[in-house]
Amino acid sequence: MSSLFGCVDHSLYSNGMTFLRRPMVQNINSIEADVVVLGLPFDLATSGRPGARLGPDAIRRASVHLAWEDTKYPWTFPLFERLTVADAGDFTYPVGDPEYFTAQLEMAAEQILRQGKTLLGLGGDHFVTLPLLRAHAKIHGKMALVHFDAHTDTYSNGSRFDHGTMFYHAPMEGLIDVNHSIQLGIRTDFDQSKHEFAVIDAMQANDLHANDIAAQIIERVG
Repeated sequence: MSSLFGCVDHSLYSNGMTFLRRPMVQNINSIEADVVVLGLPFDLATSGRPGARLGPDAIRRASVHLAWEDTKYPWTFPLFERLTVADAGDFTYPVGDPEYFTAQLEMAAEQILRQGKTLLGLGGDHFVTLPLLRAHAKIHGKMALVHFDAHTDTYSNGSRFDHGTMFYHAPMEGLIDVNHSIQLGIRTDFDQSKHEFAVIDAMQANDLHANDIAAQIIERVG
């Protein structure tokens, strides 16, 4: 597939899998697409079972089952005639080196963002969020965060590389504005008296209409 536009009907189970069957790009320094997809096969920061490093491949394989639809619900037009998307493959790093991964991912993400592109990262454990936030903050400044999760990931007692500490470090580093950030789906304990993020917990999310949740997000983020 040579064009960034349009839909191509490929097998759902064979050949190399890119995200939504979009074209693969090799050079992140010169990308023509509006959106760049980057796989982040990293799970060295997880405290539970490993395997999140296989996430990018699994997401791509699942996405091909949506790629054959020219018009995506609820839109009434072919999405890829208005939005160009390219898959830059997986970010590679020396096995067992989280420090290298963190520093180099931040640099790679910044390269993509400075070209005016939107970056879609496919993890990977939750820690991959922190270097991505650092790169985005260099371009956009302090940001609002909309975070969907079962845990707040604001724990302060983890190591330097921990998938439960990103949103403790991000405000401390000035990357996100907690007063305009919100977490949704939380179903674990946290100290509400010290928690600066707005929260719609799992029970509230289950009871609220999607439009009500969206309204609260918009009100908080501004």
